[in-house]
Amino acid sequence: MRDKTQANSTGPGDRLIRAGAVVFFIGTVATLVTVIPLFLGAKPFPTYMYLLSMLMGVGFLVAGAGVLQSVAAGRRQAREASSR
Repeated sequence: MRDKTQANSTGPGDRLIRAGAVVFFIGTVATLVTVIPLFLGAKPFPTYMYLLSMLMGVGFLVAGAGVLQSVAAGRRQAREASSR
């Protein structure tokens, strides 16, 4: 039986994974920008920059939710295929 999914189609959870990756990347950049002055002995950034660093964790959680949604959809699809 051929798989009917197109190569360029998006499955459930794919958008969450992409959004999580973008948010994680923004958090990574904010973390690097925040930590570099500490190593160079310069004046530390304000508190909001440290709060932006928290986006790394948020992005990780969003991407994880997308993975779980994708796994659940795959299990649901497999269950439907086996019941036929």
